[in-house]
Amino acid sequence: ADMQYEDVLYAVEGPAALITIDRPERMNAFRGQTIGELLDAFRRAWADPTVACVILTGAGERAFCAGGDQKTYAETGSYGTSANGLWELEELQQTMRSIPKPVIAAVNGIAIGGGHVLQVICDVSIAAEHARFGQAGPKVASFDAGFGTAYLARIVGEKRAREIWFFCRQYDARTALEWGLVNKIVPAERLMEEAKAWA
Repeated sequence: ADMQYEDVLYAVEGPAALITIDRPERMNAFRGQTIGELLDAFRRAWADPTVACVILTGAGERAFCAGGDQKTYAETGSYGTSANGLWELEELQQTMRSIPKPVIAAVNGIAIGGGHVLQVICDVSIAAEHARFGQAGPKVASFDAGFGTAYLARIVGEKRAREIWFFCRQYDARTALEWGLVNKIVPAERLMEEAKAWA
């Protein structure tokens, strides 16, 4: 594990910074601390002149990111904050859009809710065959009114974006590819190899 982080792994391999959400026991769902660490990791990649692009993925094979950690929320009444006391999800999304290096999502399993939004705002997305996509906002009384909705509508069109947001359905990798939500599908065991080839 990276000494600097508890919820995130950071490594540089060749031209790519690999940022991994490392909470597989929680389907890589994020709490405030996770968001703060991701933000710091993206800034590290931004500042590192040897890094040409970023690959974002999740630990394990089940989930890329299942969004906000509902268990933390149920136990504490909130998702918690970054070390600085702030909830920095919008800052993270802004940074992912602003970093002058391409961001590749390697979607290694489910990408739901806030985790799906992270995949949506990456520059390109490569998905494992078993990946699943969708939003969960209405189910958990949470709506991503920022990048999540605007970018999704640009990518899949208004009608499909509304369907995704209103009905909380889950879509398989094939549908995601057909709709332009992802760029390519590969077998799970080839996912990181493919992401690095794109890098």
